[in-house]
Amino acid sequence: MASVRRFQVGDVLGPLVRPPVTKTQLVMYSGASGDFNPIHTVDEYAREAGLGGVIAHGMLTMAFVGQLLTETAGAGGALKRFGVRFVEMVRPGDTIVCEGRVTGVAEQGGQQVVTCDVWAAIEGSGKHAVIGQAVFTAPLQEEETPSQEDGP
Repeated sequence: MASVRRFQVGDVLGPLVRPPVTKTQLVMYSGASGDFNPIHTVDEYAREAGLGGVIAHGMLTMAFVGQLLTETAGAGGALKRFGVRFVEMVRPGDTIVCEGRVTGVAEQGGQQVVTCDVWAAIEGSGKHAVIGQAVFTAPLQEEETPSQEDGP
């Protein structure tokens, strides 16, 4: 039986370490998102644009942080608000480390309402790719699931 996490101000979220970003991943994300800007998939075009090579979609990096938040909220939780600033470019080969820190906790309607600062760092660079804030809900208690003994 899984336990329910009780959040407190100062709690650390993560880390969620993503595998290195690949060019294949960028092409796949272009298709999934509908963002076909060639700065994300064509080295020559990105270099001509002054970027030194392809860069990851900012929204892909944001999605990695979203994964941290939804996994932290758990079953019965939900992401309510989520916003970031894009502060550094992510490139193929970069490993992204997503983390956060709880800044507020309230109870509402049988749920914990958790406010937090979040960020995604480029491993080994000392730089953040995105920084932001989020609010999610998480259960105050485990949801009951029917047992075999309860019958159909």
